[in-house]
Amino acid sequence: MSIFLAVVDEGGFAPAARKLRISPPVVTRAVTELEETMGVRLLTRTTRMVRVTDVGARYAADCRRILADVSESEQAATGTHAEPRGKLVITASVLFGAMYVTPVVTEYLRRYPETEVECRFVDRVVNMMDEGVDVAIRIGQLPDSSYQAVRVGQVRQVVCASPAYLEARGLPLTPEDLFGHDIVLASALTASPDWRFESERQPLVVRLKPRLASTSNDAAIAAVVRGFGLTRVISYMVAPHLAAGRLKTVLTQYESAPAPVSVVHHEGRRSTTKVRAFIDLAVSLLRAEGAFN
Repeated sequence: MSIFLAVVDEGGFAPAARKLRISPPVVTRAVTELEETMGVRLLTRTTRMVRVTDVGARYAADCRRILADVSESEQAATGTHAEPRGKLVITASVLFGAMYVTPVVTEYLRRYPETEVECRFVDRVVNMMDEGVDVAIRIGQLPDSSYQAVRVGQVRQVVCASPAYLEARGLPLTPEDLFGHDIVLASALTASPDWRFESERQPLVVRLKPRLASTSNDAAIAAVVRGFGLTRVISYMVAPHLAAGRLKTVLTQYESAPAPVSVVHHEGRRSTTKVRAFIDLAVSLLRAEGAFN
């Protein structure tokens, strides 16, 4: 199982052999024997790459759980259960991960020298089971699932601009006032020019024509910090600028309901010592973060 997972994770027999420090023929033979024993094809080989089949992907997810249980049992038997060790895989969105998860990860690594962490910061919802992720930090309402979630705060969508821009162009008092302003669209957040608000608990949509559209949230924020227009982003993205007075929020009375920030993980025995230690630390540090309160 460990050899098969190495091939899946490394994308080939030779890289898996280097990772495991064994010869490529040993890796090939082990996977072949595994497939013959099970009577199914786990991997599709070509001259250029190795791809996991649908059956192989499901089996890989089972292997991860089984090996995690084995590791947990061994640690308990040898008395090392209390000390987190081994590799942890974390996922979050790109900017949130860089701003708020990375400090948690570095503190975790300082506290537990026998651990290592792989951060997968991507702007998509990662399938934790299929992709072997231990912990995810998610923004938004969570669907019912077999995972456990610990809420650490909330964020909201905010419209903001620099004080200099608002002084020069005036303060928008209603969403309709945005038509008279320069709009910066952070299309990484949403490609639609429709900005949704709430007025007396009723939805209100204004379709704007942005003067600047950027696929980078960072670039859109940089533009408004420099005094060009208004943009709409998630509050955590601009929290440092708001705290420093470089940006100011407007139309706060028209904001939609805030979205929760949650630390999500596998339930039950899948929560190994290393996972529980990270969750405890992440919950403590993220709840203390003023950007989510």
